[in-house]
Amino acid sequence: MTPPRSVEEHAEHVNRLLAPLSAEPDVETVLLADAAGRVAATDIRSEVDLPLFRNSQMDGYAVRAADVARVPVALEVTGDVPAGHEVPLTLTPGTAIRIMTGAPVPTGADAIVPVEDTELVLGRDDDLAGAVVEIRRARRRGEFVRERGSDLERGDVLVRAGTRLAARHLAALAAAGVSSVAVRARLRVAVLTTGSELAAPGRGVRFGQVFDANGIALAALVEESGAMVSLRASSSDDPAAFAKVLDAALAASDLVITSGGISKGAYEVVREVLLPRGAEVTTVAMQPGGPQATGVIDGVPVLCFPGNPVSTQVSFAVFLRAPLRAAAGLPPLPVRRVRLAEAVRSVPGKRQFLRGRVAEDGVAPVSGPSSHLVAAMANADVLIDLPEEAEAIEAGSDVTVWTL
Repeated sequence: MTPPRSVEEHAEHVNRLLAPLSAEPDVETVLLADAAGRVAATDIRSEVDLPLFRNSQMDGYAVRAADVARVPVALEVTGDVPAGHEVPLTLTPGTAIRIMTGAPVPTGADAIVPVEDTELVLGRDDDLAGAVVEIRRARRRGEFVRERGSDLERGDVLVRAGTRLAARHLAALAAAGVSSVAVRARLRVAVLTTGSELAAPGRGVRFGQVFDANGIALAALVEESGAMVSLRASSSDDPAAFAKVLDAALAASDLVITSGGISKGAYEVVREVLLPRGAEVTTVAMQPGGPQATGVIDGVPVLCFPGNPVSTQVSFAVFLRAPLRAAAGLPPLPVRRVRLAEAVRSVPGKRQFLRGRVAEDGVAPVSGPSSHLVAAMANADVLIDLPEEAEAIEAGSDVTVWTL
């Protein structure tokens, strides 16, 4: 009987299997509106200065700082500049021009006096003809003036290659007038769940059925890891039905992942269909997630996880998350050492991945170790990684945790 693989051995096997997916990535151009979450393929440089022009930081009055060095002082209001004003104005020394936030600063003005530091002593807000404003607070040269290019100059890098584009990146790109970006093409990953007992969430279940949590979970994990779901389907335990779904997935994808159907009992449809096509089913010395299967079918890597919901999610976190993120150009999620807040017990000979939650006093398990406790998994934010040789670990010990 072949001994179980260690976690490290199976991880290395999976990495070799998926290595071609991390080769030089394809690049595609997408509209900025569709670029959230995508990874920039190249440095993106600005073709404009930001701000585009010298503008006001405040509602108030554009003045020469020298004219308001001694206050209070009354200045004639000679113009009005709303945001979007397209005709450049010039300030005459000894006068003021009313200005709104974001509006172009008139030539000759070198400071903005906020409106709260002023009072119109002649004229009305809706009619500035003959108006005089009293300036009650002095301002230095440059105050509340946004100089052209003070945020970014033309030719500067807006976003570095390898950046996963978030709202703040898209805002900067849009402000610079960028409408489309070159991004890394995403891997196409098919998600197949198996089991005649599965029912889609939102539908009624018959006695003996369960809702399919794995399809939703795996699809979300794929997207979080920078890939795209090319197909998501569920199959019964009928071999012909699964083979049909599998062939559709292989034709549409760079990678296929499955859940369920690989244990040693009866009705193990994934094992039954994939073994004759060159797949390998093995056992990994870990809990949960012991049964694992891999193969390359029709040139497409296939990764098969056990069907219990926690086993599926733990298997993805341990074996697939890092390769997918690497292929997407994303950094790995942190694996770190944290103090154990309470004592734990483990099964010698199997590497345990307990669900845990980190708090101020350290990390503690969430519920028990069983692989069906999907609701408890929802309350965890890490996996507590207990080594194979461990049987009991005391509170206060440092343990390795994997970010979920």
